[in-house]
Amino acid sequence: MTTELLYLKDSYLREFEAVVVEVADNYVVLDRTAFHPTSGGVDKDLGSLVRGDSVYEVVDVVIESGDVVKHVVRSTSGLFPGAVVRGVIDWGRRYRLMRLHTASHILSAVMYRDFSALITGGHVYPEYARDDFDFEKFDREVFEEAFRKVNEVVGWGLEVKIYWLPRDEALKIPGITKLAQRSLPQVPYLRIVEIPGVDVQADGGPHVRSTSEIGFVKLLKVENRGKKRKRVYYTVEP
Repeated sequence: MTTELLYLKDSYLREFEAVVVEVADNYVVLDRTAFHPTSGGVDKDLGSLVRGDSVYEVVDVVIESGDVVKHVVRSTSGLFPGAVVRGVIDWGRRYRLMRLHTASHILSAVMYRDFSALITGGHVYPEYARDDFDFEKFDREVFEEAFRKVNEVVGWGLEVKIYWLPRDEALKIPGITKLAQRSLPQVPYLRIVEIPGVDVQADGGPHVRSTSEIGFVKLLKVENRGKKRKRVYYTVEP
């Protein structure tokens, strides 16, 4: 049985009700979840599962093939298949992940448009994000200019649209992925995240509804990780 991924439909869902379908020593599988696992370069959600007076802290979220999501908890005592629980997302953590994730899309769009640079790796944490670009020139001023343009887009307050397209139709969109070494999943429909006039990407992670929610995007550090691998670290304020 697959887990219904509620976060694909609503990034702002903070609480939800679900039925336990599997219990192991240190994890629980639910029929539906708003907890985002570590995937697509975005860190996992944390939070808790609540049943009556019992609170089960979610310390990790893992997705397996077939979209089965495991909620890793410190104890499963009192949980059983068929039990109804309430999931509660750590909203402060999730919202920072959303802001940084949307910022990362804008940055990848700027680097792709202005420098034909693709992402070769990266990760979004609640505190900061990092991206590696297949960019040859090591020049901090290039990235400072890129972040200036990122913050321009943030200030425009553009709507972040999320919708689904047939895979064949999505693949016709130029730059539908900004990743150098990753192919899109073999599924009939792809989830599309669009910032009109700025970026269109196939993506499965949580995002804010407007670029204005991101706040100021601050470049922290630039590293030369090799001939065609330049790494940038950045965060959002406050």
